[in-house]
This record gives sequence, structure tokens and C-alpha cells, in this order.
Amino acid sequence: MLSRGDAAMHRLPIRCVSRRKPERENTSNLDATRGAAGFLLRLRPTRKTRMNYNWNWRIFWQESPNGVETYLDLLISGLQWTIFVAICSWIIALTIGSFIGVMRTTKSRFWNVFGQAYVELFRNIPLLVQMFLWYFVVPELLPSAIGTWIKQLPNSSAYTAILCLGLFTSARIAEQVRAGIQSLPSGQRMASLALGLTSRQSYRHILLPIAYRIMLPPLTSEFLNNFKNTSVTFAIGVMELMAQTRSMSEFSFQVFEALTAATILYLTVNLIVVMIARQLERKLAVPGFMTSH
Repeated sequence: MLSRGDAAMHRLPIRCVSRRKPERENTSNLDATRGAAGFLLRLRPTRKTRMNYNWNWRIFWQESPNGVETYLDLLISGLQWTIFVAICSWIIALTIGSFIGVMRTTKSRFWNVFGQAYVELFRNIPLLVQMFLWYFVVPELLPSAIGTWIKQLPNSSAYTAILCLGLFTSARIAEQVRAGIQSLPSGQRMASLALGLTSRQSYRHILLPIAYRIMLPPLTSEFLNNFKNTSVTFAIGVMELMAQTRSMSEFSFQVFEALTAATILYLTVNLIVVMIARQLERKLAVPGFMTSH
């Protein structure tokens, strides 16, 4: 039998352990909380934090590595290539897209299926993938003489980019043309046929002119998308605006200035196109089909 004193001595360590254990857990949790809070406080920017970057807006008038032009001249040259590729590819896209869109509104099942297959093919493959396929793969699939001739063409990458952008955008325009023609009242087609016009004449003189006027706003958006998509062409060596911007930032290490200049140039051209399109929309408005603002 243990006396009361012995029992107390045996119970004392047990009580101490049971009391100290939660204290240790609380201390460890508190340390973890303090550590996490300190880490978050170190990440939070303070008023004393400053970006270690040397701005230099005079870089545009400094001589570029080619020793002939300034960096501003390089950007202007890139903008010229961007506009050239955008306009040429847009002509291809509008021409082919109009034909495909008309095919999808005819009664011929063959032309309907052909037009749908064309749209799904070029619309569902990413533009960058198509760019690589046209530039690297297609010349290898052609006869060696033709493939070598294409590779040796001056500015062959620009021609490839124009063709690729044109076909890619034509699939989107084809759907807009189809929707524009189908949005017209059926009486338009019937009236043209009643006047003795053939189906081709009906599309040429009545349906397409009205449909183009209705489609002018979405066509404007599509042209702006096509213009901005030219920035992908630097991947195959076209020295357009984005390529010249990257070149300037890599040679001068003035990245923010180069990107700012490219942003301003893209925005300026797009705003000019939007203003011209609004003027055309007001002048070409068809009463009963669209309203001018």
C-alpha cells in the first residue's frame, strides 16, 4: 500500500505531462502562424519598394545594331510588314470566304458538305499550328523542284503567312456570309428569280450586296482580328511589328519601352480602321435592314 505522500509523488509527473502537452502544441501552432504571417508580410509590397528598371525613352532614336536605322525605324518597318500581310491575307480571306459562304446557302448537297468541311478544317486548327504546317511541312510534301523553289523565294515566309492567314480567316468569313445571306427575307431571292435573273445573278446583284452591308460590323471585327493575328507570323521569320519589338527588347534590354510602342501602334491602326468602318456603315445603311448610329 502506498501512503498519501507516495501517491502524490506518483501522480505529480502524470499531471505535469498532461498539462504540458497542450502547451507544447499551442506553442508550435503559434510559431507556425507567426512564420506564415511573417512570410506574407515580406511578400507584401511597401512604400519603399521600387522597381529596379531604368527607363529610357530616347532609345527609339538611338542607332540599332544594323548600323543603318534607329530603333524607331525598325518598328515602322515592322508596322509596314504587318499592314502588308494583313491587307493581302484579308483579300484572300474575303474572296474565298464569300465563295464558301455562298456554297453553304445553295440547295446542292455536295457544295454544302464541301463548304462545311472546309470551314471545320481551317477553323478548328490553331493558327500557329497551321503556320508551322504551311511553312515546314507542305514544301516537303510537294515535288522536290517545287518545294526547293518555294524555299528559295525571297520573303517566302511572308508569302506563307499571307496564305495561311487568308485561309484561316476565310473559314470565319464564310460563316458570316452564310449567316448574312440566310438572314435576308426569302422574298428577296424569290423576287430576283421572278424578274428572270439566274441564281448566280441573284447572288451577285441582290443578295450579296445587301448581305455585305448587314455584315459590315462583324466584318470590321474580323479584319481587326486578322490584323492582330499577324503577330503570330514572327514564329516563321516574318519581321513584322511583333518581331521587331522582340528584336528591339533583346538588343537594347528596354522591354517596357518596346512593348509600349508596339501597343500604341497596334491601337492607332485599329482605331483608324474602326472610324473608317463606322463612316462606311452610316453611308451604306440599308433602310429596313440595319440602322445607323
